[in-house]
Amino acid sequence: MAKQHPPRFLAIVESARESIPECNAQELKLMLSDNQSLLVIDVRERHEFEAGHLEGAVHIGKGVLERDIEKQDVADDARIVLYCGGGYRSALAAKSLQDMGWTNVSSLWGGWRGIQAEGLRIWRA
Repeated sequence: MAKQHPPRFLAIVESARESIPECNAQELKLMLSDNQSLLVIDVRERHEFEAGHLEGAVHIGKGVLERDIEKQDVADDARIVLYCGGGYRSALAAKSLQDMGWTNVSSLWGGWRGIQAEGLRIWRA
């Protein structure tokens, strides 16, 4: 059963989605194998990340992303894909990074559920 998100949350997510690039898990799979540099950031809560995540993903929770992203020493044009559980939080996070000056950031629509459905390599506790 899909989560029922509140209307104001959905409105801000839809606004963010209109101004950021998105990809799906199949496209992420291609990016992971194209031999180009790619930083994948899991913006879910720590307990979600620790329960399982995309192999090679870096954890920076959405709540601290703006504060902590620069600790990663990421170039402004670095290829970045953000994901969460389904694509809502990562859309907001991608918009925030875009507003901060990163130019090649995308949100994974379908998020963790899409990663699992696509059969991408994951780490589980």
